[in-house]
Formats: sequence, structure tokens, C-alpha cells
Amino acid sequence: MERSILITGGAGFIGSHVVRLFVTKYPQYRIVNLDKLTYAGNLENLKDIETLPNYEFVKADICDYARMLQIFTDYRVDGVIHLAAESHVDRSITDPFSFAQTNVMGTLSLLQAAKESWKGNMEGKLFYHVSTDEVYGSLENEGFFYESTPYDPQSPYSASKASSDHFVRAYGNTFKLPFVITNCSNNYGPNQFPEKLIPLFINNIKNNKPLPVYGKGENVRDWLYVVDHARAIDTVFHGGKNGETYNIGGFNEWKNIDLIRVVCRVMDEKLGRPAGTSEQLIAYVTDRAGHDLRYAIDAHKIMNELGWQPSLQFEEGISKTVDWYLENQQWLERVTSGDYQKYYNKMYGGI
Repeated sequence: MERSILITGGAGFIGSHVVRLFVTKYPQYRIVNLDKLTYAGNLENLKDIETLPNYEFVKADICDYARMLQIFTDYRVDGVIHLAAESHVDRSITDPFSFAQTNVMGTLSLLQAAKESWKGNMEGKLFYHVSTDEVYGSLENEGFFYESTPYDPQSPYSASKASSDHFVRAYGNTFKLPFVITNCSNNYGPNQFPEKLIPLFINNIKNNKPLPVYGKGENVRDWLYVVDHARAIDTVFHGGKNGETYNIGGFNEWKNIDLIRVVCRVMDEKLGRPAGTSEQLIAYVTDRAGHDLRYAIDAHKIMNELGWQPSLQFEEGISKTVDWYLENQQWLERVTSGDYQKYYNKMYGGI
């Protein structure tokens, strides 16, 4: 194999799309998918590529430094794409310790394993850290997040990701570890765990359940189709400059309430319901603590320097996403019931 790339969190939503892209596009690379298989990790996301000869799965916790060091040695890892993270803001508010442990100490464990494995020969190595636009804080009605925007995290989740970003840069500065960092906007698309807004609402609409909207639904997010994010990661991994940061966004801002109305309209069309039926399910609830008003990414750097472009406009992406969930109802039922976690035991004997 030309390269041996470790992708952490590869059974998760974004990670599974990255793993699939790299396994199928680069048959000359060995792709090692490392995932702890917490509630958000689902190996069924990768059933279509799990038998390919350049793909391997390893169940492990990134916080286990000794195990990480052994994996780097066993697989002769020369590249890391680090996606493994606790990522749900609401969960970070109720359990900030888990976020600090996984997102900070887990990243530190991987950095140290990379440093020890690669010391004396950093040529051709790369530690790619996938982060979030939430580290920049919150915007008012105007302006964008740039790569130079000062960090101002507002939730335990974004604070943990900001800390991990700082550790990556510190290892680059102190130990000359080759690295790149990307900060991406909200992702949507197939295989997303249904605690997140879009799949949650698709599922609730299908089952005629309330659609809980924080506050007045005025919060604004920039949305990016997950396949486009995977393409951007591929672009940065192969073409990004050592030590650089790249923002990845869709130039696709929506107020939450407007986005929800689009989902409602598309669902009514797909399900053959009278227009306006699904909007009647909207239920306004007390706003989340520390709820950032607006995120907006300026992605001109990756576009101008590396030639990446998002491929889908939002309404086209939403239509494709709704189609996927409606066509994969069994996947959604297995995720919401917890039965998807049995797949690992079936495939790997519960090891």
C-alpha cells in the first residue's frame, strides 16, 4: 500500500462518508477505521465497503494512549484524519466531563502517539484535525468567520473543540508535527444520528410527532451537505499546506425556522400530504442555554487556494436527504431503537 491512513470516528456520520470516499477512491491506500462505537457510531453505515481489501476496522478508544501507540506501530500509520469527537451541544451541557475527556484528552493521546511514532522522520506524515465553526463563538446579523477569527467558544462542546485545536497547533509548533486543521459548518445528509435537527424532524414528521423549535427559531446556521464535506477533507488532506487552517462552509445560511419549513414542505410533497400539514407539528420550546445566534463561514480560502466547491444547493440537498431517510426506514428504526449496535457483535463477535 502506498499509504496507511488512520481515520478516527469512521463509523460516525461524517466519518463514514470520509471512509467510504477514501476506500473507494484510493484502492492503493490502506484505510484503518478506528471507532469506539458509542451511540453515534454505526458500522451499518459502511456495509457497502466493509469487505474491500484496503479497508480495516479497529474498535478502540482514542483516550487509550497505549493502544493508540500500538495501532500506529502495527499499521505503520503515516496519515491521520481525526474526526472522533463528542459533538452534540445539548449533551455537552448535561455532561461536560465526557466532552473534555474525548475531545481534549483523546486528541492529545493521538497527537502524542503520532509524535512518538513519527519522531526522526516526519517527511510525508500528516495529522489532519477536523474541527467546527463553533470554536469562533457567535455572530450577529452580519459578518463571517474567517481562519483568522479569534476563538470565543460559548458551550462546553465548542470549548472542548477549541482546546483540541490549540493542542494540535502546539504540537506543530513544539514538536514540528505536520498538521492541518479544518473548521466546518453544520453538516446534513444520509446516515446522520437522529438526535440532530434535520433527521430528527424528518423522523418526527413521518410519525406525526411534534417538531421542537428552540426559542423563536431565529438562530442562523450555515449548512453543508456531508458528501461535499468529505470531498473537502480529501482536497485538504492531499493539497493543504502544513500548519494551515481551512474553513469549510456552504455559503448556505438559513434561520432554523425557515429551514424547518423547507423540510416540512419537502416532506409533505414526498408523503403526499396536503401542503402545510407538517408545519402544524411545529412546537416552540424554551431556548437552549448559551444558544449562539448565528454561524457563517467564509470558505474562500479553500475555494481559491485548493479549488474546492460545494456541489449542491440546500433545497436539492434536502430533497436527496429526505429521499434517503424515507428509502432507508429500516436503518432509521434500528438507530432509534438501538438495534444497530448489535451489528458489531454479529460481524466481529463482540470483541
